[in-house]
Amino acid sequence: MTQLHFIGGEKGGVGKSVMSRVLAQHFIDNDIRFVGFDTDRSHGTFSRFYGEFAHPAVVDQYESLDQIIEAAGADPERRILVDLAAQTFPFLYRWSDECALFDLLAELGFTATFWHIMDDGKDSINLLGKLLDNYGDRARYVIVENFGRGSDFSDAEKSEPFARALALGAQVMILSRLHDAAMHRIDMMDASFWAATHNKELLGLPDRMRVKVWLSRAYDQLGKVLPVLIDREAFSD
Repeated sequence: MTQLHFIGGEKGGVGKSVMSRVLAQHFIDNDIRFVGFDTDRSHGTFSRFYGEFAHPAVVDQYESLDQIIEAAGADPERRILVDLAAQTFPFLYRWSDECALFDLLAELGFTATFWHIMDDGKDSINLLGKLLDNYGDRARYVIVENFGRGSDFSDAEKSEPFARALALGAQVMILSRLHDAAMHRIDMMDASFWAATHNKELLGLPDRMRVKVWLSRAYDQLGKVLPVLIDREAFSD
C-alpha cells in the first residue's frame, strides 16, 4: 500500500523541515523506498538535504501537485513524503477538493496521513482545528509536539482540537530538542542526519553523539506511530 505523508503545520518555524528530514532518514536507514516532494520554492527540504530523493512541487499549480498522485500510482511500494511550506493549506485543500483526492486514493488503495507539527503556541492549536475541519475522518493524523520549538504542550493537550484529533485516531509523537549549535551546523552545511552522525569533519564527537541520541529517540517515537498508520505492514526492525 502506498502511503502519502503530508508534513505540515501551516505555521512557519515549527519544524516541518526537520520532521521531513527525520522521516526521510528513517526510511533510508530501514531500506524503505520513498520520494520526497518539496513545496517551498526557496528552501526545499529534500533538494537541500536528500537531493537524490527530491522532486519539486509548486503548491499553487495543479499540474505540479498532480505529480504526487502520479508518483504514487507509478510505484505502489514507494512512500511519498510531501514537505508542505507555510501558508500552503488553502491551495492544497482546493486541489484535494477539486480532484476528489480521497475518493481517488480509496480507488487506488492508498491512504493519506497529515503530520501536524506544533510549537506550544495557540496558533498551532487553532491550525490543527482547521486541518480537522477540512479533512475530518477521511485522513489519518500524527500530531508532533516539537520540543525544539516549545517546552510546554499541556494547553495543546487540553484543547478541543487535540481531543477531536484523538477521537479520530490521531497518533501523537514527541520530537525532542537537538542542541542548537549542532542543528545550526548541520543546516549550514546542508548535511543529512546520516552525515551528521558519521562525518568527523562536520561535527565533533560530542555533537555527533548528541545527534545519534536525538535521532534514536525520534526513531523510538516513529516506531510507535508508523505501525499504527500502515496497519502493521513492513515496518519490522
